[in-house]
This record gives sequence, C-alpha cells and structure tokens, in this order.
Amino acid sequence: MTSPQQYERIAFVASAGAEAQQALTTLTAMYGNHDPASADVVVALGGDGLMLQTLHRHMRSGTPIYGMHRGTVGFLMNEYSMHDLHSRLASARESVIHPLLMRATDIHDKVHLHHAINEVALFRQTHQAARLRILIDEHERMEELIADGILVATPAGSTAYNLSAQGPILPINAALLALTPISAFRPRRWRGALLPNTAFVVIEVLEGEKRPVAAVADHDEARDVRRVEVLSDKTISMRMLFDPGHSLEERILREQFGY
Repeated sequence: MTSPQQYERIAFVASAGAEAQQALTTLTAMYGNHDPASADVVVALGGDGLMLQTLHRHMRSGTPIYGMHRGTVGFLMNEYSMHDLHSRLASARESVIHPLLMRATDIHDKVHLHHAINEVALFRQTHQAARLRILIDEHERMEELIADGILVATPAGSTAYNLSAQGPILPINAALLALTPISAFRPRRWRGALLPNTAFVVIEVLEGEKRPVAAVADHDEARDVRRVEVLSDKTISMRMLFDPGHSLEERILREQFGY
C-alpha cells in the first residue's frame, strides 16, 4: 500500500464537458491544483478519451495517473467522489502498462513515429480492401491478407477496438499482444493471433498505390503507408491507479464473463 504522503500534491486535468469542469472547480477548491511537473499524482476528470490523452502527455514522466469518471466511456476510470481523495489515492492499486511504438513508412519514404496505448491499426483508405503481408520477428507468417485492415492491441487496449473487431480480451498483466484482422476476406477463417509482447511485427502494404492504407497509433495517423513496424516499448512504463476491487485487472476479467 502506498503511503498518503506520496500523493499530497495533486494535479487535476479535466475534459471540456460540463460535468468534468464542475468537478475540476470543486476539487481544486478542496485540494488545490499543482503543476503536473511537480505533482505526486495526476488526477484526470473525464472519460477514457481524456485518460488516453493524459497518459500520452505524461508518458515519460513516471507520475502515476488516477482517473475519475466525469465523461462518456469510463472503462479506465474510477468512480467519481469529491470526498477523502487523499485516502483513496493512498489505498489505490497500481497497474503498469507499456505502450506500443509504431514506425510507419509512407510511399514518399517519410517515417512516422508514434506511441499507442491501446492499439496500432491499419485501415483501407478507399472502397478497395487492403492487401497486406505479415511478418513476425522477420519471418513471413502470412503471404497475403485481404481485409479492411488489421490491428495490434495491448492488454490495456484489448477491450477497446480490438474487442469490437472480435479480438480476444487479454489480462492486463499478460505478456501478450493481440493481432486481429478487421473484416477479413481472405483467409476467410483467420481470426488473428496471440503474440508474445517481445514480438517485432511488420505489416507490408501490397499494391499500395491502388489500395492505399492508413496507419493509426491511438489518435496519430499516417496515410498512404507501405510498411508499418510495431513493437512494445519497454523503455516506457506508465503507472495507472485504481481503487481496490476495481483494478484494471478486475475490469478486464469481468469483461471476459460479459459484465
């Protein structure tokens, strides 16, 4: 258990919604609002979108992030309460996650480097399906995938777009990545693969000029890509805080049983 002294200086960030802004005003009056650079913890008020933005913004700081739900989707957030915040922070449980690093090269040989907390996804840009070649650790594993796209998801992101694409839910501490096709046409029965999180994934775009493809790392997009490399960036460790009994591990486990 973390001692309360470690979380005395709180930095609040909030989404633009009315609920989040009201919570920001109330909590700032009660607990103050420190600069994130000198704070012991960052408390994000909003939904999962704000949590992802906050994690990206403080990715290399090492400062723990604690979210409270004042937005739309709140899978990554704790329940909102303005009372006893220091005690809640002191008893919170920590989950450590590592982002994906995407290196995408477009048809003009421009390289795009972006991190993703949830997933790196490739999408067709036009009405024509994408033709993709898949290599894992420099070995060809699929000569041709014809699909709307494909994604590589972390355990933290496995319940997001990956789940909507019929991908597997991964326990947060699993040393795995999900490789999931999006509306695969051929091979018709391929449902994806589970990869060790040490895997080096390369996706090559075939017929890129005729069948253009975009690559997206969370919210950062590169268009007209011809080659996308993805790996888990172990040099970055992000610390997320959750109330006891409502940890990310518990939430992901519940998702697997449909509640």
